[in-house]
Amino acid sequence: MKKVLALLLALAMICACFAACGDNSGSSSSSQESSSSQSEASKEESSEESGAESSETATGEKFKIGILAPAVTHGWVAGVAYHAKARCEELSDTVDYKLLTSNNAEEMTNQIDELKTWGVQAVVAFPQWEGMEDPIKELVDAGIPVVNFDIVIDVDGVYHVAGDNVDMGTQSAQYIVDKIGTTGKVVVLEVPSSGSVSELRKKGFDDKIKEIAPDMEIEYYSTKFTRDDGLKDFADVLNANSQIDAVFSMDDETSIGVLQAIDEAKRTDIKVVTGGGGCQEYFKMMPENQDIWIQSALYSPDMVKDAVDMAVSLLKGETVDKEKIIPTTVVDRENCADYLDESSPY
Repeated sequence: MKKVLALLLALAMICACFAACGDNSGSSSSSQESSSSQSEASKEESSEESGAESSETATGEKFKIGILAPAVTHGWVAGVAYHAKARCEELSDTVDYKLLTSNNAEEMTNQIDELKTWGVQAVVAFPQWEGMEDPIKELVDAGIPVVNFDIVIDVDGVYHVAGDNVDMGTQSAQYIVDKIGTTGKVVVLEVPSSGSVSELRKKGFDDKIKEIAPDMEIEYYSTKFTRDDGLKDFADVLNANSQIDAVFSMDDETSIGVLQAIDEAKRTDIKVVTGGGGCQEYFKMMPENQDIWIQSALYSPDMVKDAVDMAVSLLKGETVDKEKIIPTTVVDRENCADYLDESSPY
């Protein structure tokens, strides 16, 4: 009997021991899972933070854009540099820029080398000099997008932004007919020294006049895109013509000279003087002269903002048309207030 009791007691002790071991094993497993879960959560959190930091870094990178323009401090050309700088500063969150101005092709070529050293990623070029084809081609060959503003650079792969010279002539012809009717005498002030600019504006004007006012009398005279030449040349035109109904001038500054000649000659027969460009001084003259309709077919230097935008789009990998021609806007006394900019150099 004693042997049986001893055996039962031994079995009970063995069972209790196994039960205790089972409890310790379960506790250990639970602890390991909790530790593993915390470790995974920590890894995921760390990964998310790393991803967020990487995203912020990518977002914080700025595109490096170079602006090349002539070194002119006034007039239409100066307005180009002014508006290019203004647009880059508007895009300062995404754009870092260098604006370099030059007096000749050699200086602009050296500036291209300077931009390369800086690490430029895209260039907006407004060259007024001959001989820029090879330096521009080197940029294109290096994989650096070039957006050419206004004057065409004959290099494959270059993008182009400009106004519509033909449409400027078309709109001016329509404006004159709207104001004086389909008959009368119109003096056309062409500017042979400007090459295709004058030719295209004249083409637009002539084609439209033939279409809507074939009986209009047209007289052609040559001048230049300056107010001094406008004054001098139009004084001679006034002496040669006792009656003029309208003047198709292609440039705002030329037109300022024309208006001075009309005022000095005390002529009251001229009812319309057109212009082109977007000169602030010319805009201010529009409401001051109620006896003459003063018009400007905009070819504004602020179009260069579109060239800057195109460069940014290219760097973002967006699809961009090779050429953007900006339609003409007509400004006269009825809407000139909308185009005044006291800080503009033009």
